[in-house]
Amino acid sequence: MRKLALYACTAIAIVLSGAASAAAETIRMGAEGAYPPFNYVAEDGQLKGFDIDLGNAICAELKAECVWSTNEWSGIIPALQASKFDIIASSMAITEARREQVSFSDPYYFNAMRFVASKDLDLKDVTPATAEGMVIGTQSGSIAADMLKDFFPNNEVKLYPTLGEAFLDMKSSRLDLLVESKIASADWLAKGEDCCVFVGEEFLQDGTLGAGLAFRKEDNALRERVNAALATLVGNGTYETIRKKYFDFDIRQKPKNASELFAK
Repeated sequence: MRKLALYACTAIAIVLSGAASAAAETIRMGAEGAYPPFNYVAEDGQLKGFDIDLGNAICAELKAECVWSTNEWSGIIPALQASKFDIIASSMAITEARREQVSFSDPYYFNAMRFVASKDLDLKDVTPATAEGMVIGTQSGSIAADMLKDFFPNNEVKLYPTLGEAFLDMKSSRLDLLVESKIASADWLAKGEDCCVFVGEEFLQDGTLGAGLAFRKEDNALRERVNAALATLVGNGTYETIRKKYFDFDIRQKPKNASELFAK
């Protein structure tokens, strides 16, 4: 009888354990997957990068499972609104225009922009005057594209579906200048691209409040839980551990606004 009782208890424990596992929360995360080192698809087909590691750490703190999917940047907000995923974890800049469509977490870093120029130009700085007549490239739908409209309206601007395509045209001398995330550009240059160099200071588009995780507006409870988890990761050193894996400099320090550098 005792053995039967023991077997029965063990069976019940296994069933309960399985039920608890099956009931574990799943959080669906969406990323572009084409923005290294923040989020990209590695050779093994897995999503990797700073955003991915931080998202997984948030899920771990919430005792949830992260399930990741990729989406083209131009349609990533509509995909969130259509419930393709629960959170955009893809280095999205927080702006007032985007706040009309989604809600954001607290900022988790400042994604400063910086110009990259062809070495042949021998530029010392980039301003609307020094860049006169030059072709400038960036990713469509990006904050950098908005900045170019505001401060470089007379330049020819080429927009690309992905930043990788813009880098290819920069390498092939089809662009004179490229402006995007300083960090993403530094990652590209570090891979041995000797065609180009950084020029000028780093900056933020005016009104940009840092990079945040994006949520559907009705998902306030999830947003508050994620903010609490993010604060815990910053406080216990997990955030810094992840940051140091990718960057050897502080990414939470706010740089100058674009208007301080480019406004007449």
